[in-house]
Amino acid sequence: MQNEVVFLHGWGMNKAVWQLCEATLQSEVPYTLKAINLPGFGGSSSAAGGYILEKNAELIAEQLSCQSVVVGWSLGGLFALYLAKHFPEKVSKVILVASTPLFAEKFNWPGIAPKVLNNFATQLTTNTGKTIERFLAIQAMGSEHARDDIKQLRTLLGQLPQAEDKALSGGLTILETVDLRDMFVEIEQPISGIFGRLDSLVPHAAIDQMHQLNPKFESHVLPKASHAPFISHKDTFISLLKSII
Repeated sequence: MQNEVVFLHGWGMNKAVWQLCEATLQSEVPYTLKAINLPGFGGSSSAAGGYILEKNAELIAEQLSCQSVVVGWSLGGLFALYLAKHFPEKVSKVILVASTPLFAEKFNWPGIAPKVLNNFATQLTTNTGKTIERFLAIQAMGSEHARDDIKQLRTLLGQLPQAEDKALSGGLTILETVDLRDMFVEIEQPISGIFGRLDSLVPHAAIDQMHQLNPKFESHVLPKASHAPFISHKDTFISLLKSII
């Protein structure tokens, strides 16, 4: 049986954002490709109770074949790391895309300023659509063709149902509070990362910190990409992804 390459999307998105990559890769790699909705996104159901990483990761694990290569973008990267640690038989390799084991800025860690996440959480309660639009804009910030990137993401996102309110608010809480740095050190499977140099959500300095935590970690930085390199620089991204897989 062929091993699977499984794609996990980021906050506010759904599995449709991977369509272009899947279409290009399908004939070029000897793997089965599968994009999965994070629980509560794209019409999928989330775990009962509050939206927490652990319970919803279990729902994803149920959909994974053994020895899957898991590609996690942004919030999806946190799920990928958790799966690798707690379901090692399911994950042979983790490929992070614009993702770190800790997203929030700490005194010893570069990340998203707390006020940015707090503003998103506040806006989410008053205007969900506007909040998603703002997040799309931030993801493309710095890209040479940001407007086209946003349009493409919006089009792909619109193919599936909107996310659950619980998943949106809970996903933000995960980004704000979850710290998997210890896990990042302990994971035995290979971990690689593809980043955008112009990413405003994942500072370049965080990549250096990841190397200090885990010397086996391999990173690749696209100099003109932002938070969605698989959209803005698809061909370069796919070439890198193929070499890592």
